[in-house]
Amino acid sequence: MPKHVAVIMDGNRRWAKQRGLSMELGYEAGLKSLRELLKSCCNLGIRVLTVFAFSADNWSRPKVEVDFLMSLFGRGTEDELKNFVREDIRVSVIGDSSKLPTNLKEQIIDAEEATKNNSRLHLIVAISYSGQYDIVQACHNIALKVKDGLLEPSDINQSLIEQELETNCTIFPYPDLLIRTSGELRVSNFLLWQLAYTELFFAKALWPDFGEAELLEALQSFQQRRRRYGGEGS
Repeated sequence: MPKHVAVIMDGNRRWAKQRGLSMELGYEAGLKSLRELLKSCCNLGIRVLTVFAFSADNWSRPKVEVDFLMSLFGRGTEDELKNFVREDIRVSVIGDSSKLPTNLKEQIIDAEEATKNNSRLHLIVAISYSGQYDIVQACHNIALKVKDGLLEPSDINQSLIEQELETNCTIFPYPDLLIRTSGELRVSNFLLWQLAYTELFFAKALWPDFGEAELLEALQSFQQRRRRYGGEGS
């Protein structure tokens, strides 16, 4: 069983369009699928679940859509907080928080604080995130330490960069398995450094249709693979 599963939750708008529904109802259905995925991960003993909720590139979408998503994130966080505490789920949010609405930033801080000691499952939500952003912010932090005399340029290595990536908030920062829904065959600027040796699974189902059966199919595929990490395999 993978310790860390990452998911690109793609296809909410297409799901709604296929059914003649509003974009808002597509995202509401996607939130329901996330709730079900959390239950499944808890039951299966998966330790970390990272979900790509809002890309740094998604800010270019229509304002009405962005405003709705920010509201949905806030409402979802508030509605689920008691459940996170009860089910022993820790919540962390990664990404460029400077662009988020003030009230959402406050809700995120409250949720992270209220769940920081939970240990059954670590839910990491990527909002206003991109893999390129993550690497750049890590380099920026290291550069500041060099400037302040805390590091020498010769100290910079792979391990040091990894310590500055935002997924360093968890004890298992590298996904064993990445699942992308909706049939798209790309990683879309998500966890670029962390996915170096991650197994990839591309599901045809749109995100609101992704349930326990689809998750088990992805896990079964993962369990049939031999992970060599660049070494020789038989």
